[in-house]
Amino acid sequence: MSFATAKSAPAAETRGKQLTAFIASTQGREYPPEVMEAAIRALVDFIGCAVGASRDAPALPVLPVIKAWNATGKARIFRGGKTTPALAVLANGTMTHAMDYDDTHPMGAGHPSGPCWSTALALAEEHGYTEKQAIAGFIAGFEVMAKLGGGGPPGVGRSLQRRGLHPTSVFGRAGAAAVASSLMGLDEQRIAYALGVAATTAGGLVGSFGTHSKPFHAGKAAMDGIMSAQLAANGFISATHLYELERGLLDAFIQNRETEVPPLDDFGVKWELLGNSFKPFASCRATHPSTQAARSIADKVKGRKITAVHAKVHPNALVTAGKTAPRTPLEGKFSVPFCVAMGLSGYRVVQTDFVDATMRDPAVAGLVPLVKLEPVQGQPPYRAYLDVTLDNGEHIKAETDIVMGHPDNPMSWDALRTKFEGLVEPVMGKARTAELFEAARNFGPPGSLAKLSDLLAGDD
Repeated sequence: MSFATAKSAPAAETRGKQLTAFIASTQGREYPPEVMEAAIRALVDFIGCAVGASRDAPALPVLPVIKAWNATGKARIFRGGKTTPALAVLANGTMTHAMDYDDTHPMGAGHPSGPCWSTALALAEEHGYTEKQAIAGFIAGFEVMAKLGGGGPPGVGRSLQRRGLHPTSVFGRAGAAAVASSLMGLDEQRIAYALGVAATTAGGLVGSFGTHSKPFHAGKAAMDGIMSAQLAANGFISATHLYELERGLLDAFIQNRETEVPPLDDFGVKWELLGNSFKPFASCRATHPSTQAARSIADKVKGRKITAVHAKVHPNALVTAGKTAPRTPLEGKFSVPFCVAMGLSGYRVVQTDFVDATMRDPAVAGLVPLVKLEPVQGQPPYRAYLDVTLDNGEHIKAETDIVMGHPDNPMSWDALRTKFEGLVEPVMGKARTAELFEAARNFGPPGSLAKLSDLLAGDD
């Protein structure tokens, strides 16, 4: 059986060549204004999620480990000191994914900004790259990660998830390696070696979801991506065929070859970054359509006895967010029933709601076992249907047509700012939060990286 592809690359141009040629060209490109704007939106959301989680449980154990390595460098650990880039991104990438509130690629590649923006900022600080170079590096990584893991429900990323592998971890390494290779100015041969190292270190298990290991996937992907480029720059030789459709990464992870592999011949033509997606709820993206539907009828069911909740969901929701009896707030982020119960109970389903008190709330706890999930083949992942049965036999129905934050139902700048403030103000206070937002929102001119880094320093 062969991998299904939308269209075949010319015989003289392998997938590996398409990747290396694009990455090698990224520093010399002029990007459309809308692509640059999308990169800044991703930066703002990335920083807000990271700072908001800078002292959360998944991030805290990473910091003493990094400190014990005693490595010097110029790369900022958010809300802390400076170290070598590979360790800074381990911290920052883990932070930004700790709440599961960071951006997502709707077509299945995972969470791109954690690995890619972490890498771009850290290397720019360490080596004095310009803000424009940092943005170009981020775009390179995002595009590589998104195209490799894209394809939607039948595509590569979703196929990996169904097989127990986390696309953020698998392709985050390639994305971070692309960022680093772009910024370091590697030639195509060395870029191929860097991508080869990234491929051979790829991994990350869906079974880790609901523990600290899931956010660690983003930080470790960034760390390995930097190391991959640094090794290649110093003469390390790796396998360079691992992104081909024969004897490569996909052959190893999807051994029956039942997936649709997106083409790589539209780099610079179809910009994946324009399809980025942001989260209004602090939980796995697969919970969002059902959560949004639940919140839309919360007032209608308030104070009334619910006897059953029937939720029609995309089948992937059972893979990544199918926990039926979550035991901790972190596990609750990967439970459609728990998030639906929160939504019906009037919660906003933001980070401050995922606490022990919510787990103990009788209104929520009583609803969770009543929520039954029906996976519907062919239903888009951004859509959901709810049928709530009341004790008098009445049915109250709700649906999400296109989930908020999807590129076809995007969050506005005002909504992104509100999210940013809700995350950062508890950590930095109102005034400093406003400064940080403006610094990230206006990132690009000379000196803006240094300003951003100073604002992200710790209080000690």
